[in-house]
Amino acid sequence: MSERKIYTNSFSLRSRESKKKKRKKQIAVGVIILVVCVAAVGLIFYHNRPQKKQNVKENLTEVVTASPEVTATPEPTKEPFHFEAVQTETTKKFPKSVVSSNGIVIDVDNGTILAQKGGKKQIYPASMTKILTVLVAAEHVTEEQMDDTVTITKEITDYCYANDCSAVSFAIGEKVKVRDLFYGTILPSGADAALGLAEYVAGSHEAFVNMMNEKLEEMGIADTTHFTNCVGLYNDKHYSTPYDMALILKAASENEWCQQVLNARKYTIKTKKHKKGIFLSNLFLRRIEDKDTHSEVLYAKTGFVNQSGNCAASMAKDEEGHSYICVTAGSAGSWRCIYDHVELYQKYIPATKKSK
Repeated sequence: MSERKIYTNSFSLRSRESKKKKRKKQIAVGVIILVVCVAAVGLIFYHNRPQKKQNVKENLTEVVTASPEVTATPEPTKEPFHFEAVQTETTKKFPKSVVSSNGIVIDVDNGTILAQKGGKKQIYPASMTKILTVLVAAEHVTEEQMDDTVTITKEITDYCYANDCSAVSFAIGEKVKVRDLFYGTILPSGADAALGLAEYVAGSHEAFVNMMNEKLEEMGIADTTHFTNCVGLYNDKHYSTPYDMALILKAASENEWCQQVLNARKYTIKTKKHKKGIFLSNLFLRRIEDKDTHSEVLYAKTGFVNQSGNCAASMAKDEEGHSYICVTAGSAGSWRCIYDHVELYQKYIPATKKSK
C-alpha cells in the first residue's frame, strides 16, 4: 500500500471519528436542552397546581374558627327606657294662681308627683311633640352622619305654608346639615327642620311618625299618647298627657345629643344660601334664666295650638343636683306659660341659701 493511500485512509478515519464526536456533542446538548425544558415545564406546573383538598379544609377551618372571635363580644344592647312617678299622700294640687288648665310637677330623683292639675288627662301637645321628634332622630343618627346634608324640598315648604307652621324658613333646594336640623326643630320650633329630619331618618314623614309611635310603645305609654305628625299639628288622634310628656322629656334628657339641643339658648345655621347665618333662639330658656326658680332650668320646649293653648315642658336641676320636670298646658300667652313654670318651681323646689 502506498503512502498516499495510507494517508487517505487515515484522514478518512479521523474525519469519521470527528463527525461522531460532533454528533455526540449535539446529542448531549439536545438532551440538556430537553432536560431543562422538562424541568421548566415541571416547575410551572408545580406552581400553578390546584391546592390540595387538605389545604382547602384548613382554610375553611381557619375561617370558621376566626368568625366567632369577631362576634364573640357583641355590642351591649341598650336597655329600654323605664321611668315612672307616683302620686303620694303629699302630692299637692296646683295653686289657683297658676293659669294653666293642666300640668304636673315631678321629682325625678324620687320618682314622685309633687303637684298636678289634670296631670293624666288628655291634652293636645302641640310643638312639645318635637321633643320626641329629636329623640327618635337622635337614636338613629350617628355622629358621622351629623354633617350629612338634607335638601329642603317644595313638599316640605308647601306643608309648612299650608298648615301655618312655625319654621326656620329654609328655601326650596337649600342644603342643610343634619345637626342644624336638630337645632332648627327645637329652638325656633321649625316644622321645616323637623320634616327634613324625618325624611332623612325614615325616608318619609309617614314612616318617621310610625317610628315615633313605636317609641311610645317601647316606653309603655302608647295607650295614652299617640302622634299623627312630627311637628305637633292639631289632630284629634294626636294627643298626650302632661305626665306622658314629662316621661318623654325625661327620656330625651338621657340622650347626650338631645341634651345639647334642648339646652341651647342660641344657635346659628350657615348655608350657601344664608352665608351670614340664620340666628335661632330658645325664647323660653332665655326668658326664664334670670327668674328665681330655686334651680337652673336646663331643657325646655314650648308649643301652641288653639286647642291646647300655650304649653311647655321643662326640666330643672337645683344646686344639690336634684332634678325636676314641669309640664303645663292651657295657658293664656307665652309669658303666662313661663310664669306658671317659675311659680311651680319656686313652690315645689326647696329653696337653698343662694336661692333665697
